[in-house]
Amino acid sequence: MLLPVVLMLARAIGELTLDEGTAGRRTLDIVGTPIVALLAGVILAMFTLGYQAGFNRSQVSSVIGGSLPPIAGILLIVAAGGGFKQVLVDAGVGNLVADAAKDASLSPLLLGWLVAVGIRVATGSATVATITAAGIVAPLAASMDRPAVALLALAIGCGSLFFSHVNDAGFWLVKEYFGLTVGQTIKSWSVIETIISVVGFLGVLLLDLLL
Repeated sequence: MLLPVVLMLARAIGELTLDEGTAGRRTLDIVGTPIVALLAGVILAMFTLGYQAGFNRSQVSSVIGGSLPPIAGILLIVAAGGGFKQVLVDAGVGNLVADAAKDASLSPLLLGWLVAVGIRVATGSATVATITAAGIVAPLAASMDRPAVALLALAIGCGSLFFSHVNDAGFWLVKEYFGLTVGQTIKSWSVIETIISVVGFLGVLLLDLLL
């Protein structure tokens, strides 16, 4: 389970420390690609949990084949949710939210959180919400001291978690994995994400008062 994480982390470190075009950088770029790293984890599991446990080739093949049907439905629904999210992102919904917030006269912390919340709810993507909100408040951050900038980053991160719902692939992953209905997932997962976002932002505001 840790092998894919280690390989992808090695790739990230290589991007920071190695020059482009070097053999080491190219190697890490390949082995650290998520699909390759996950495939390496499966192959390693075949040997360490399969052959080393006394399974023959047909038994290992049977186990791998039998593991696919239970997750097929989850993969299809998560992929559909991710596709829906990408349609919203490519349609420019996030940009509409960002443009509406540019002229707002709010504190940087509240502005960053609200923009991230709006884009997260509109597109379902925490990554798009974080990047877009950070770009909007970046000019404000230039005039802030380092503790305030750190709090601004935390506020944006909190906003990017707000109310995961049907346009978020993670929402469908939780729903299918735990066998919930859409309503049950909204009442549990979506509410939990919203609580995390709001409580986290309140903690940021409290730290802002203390610093």
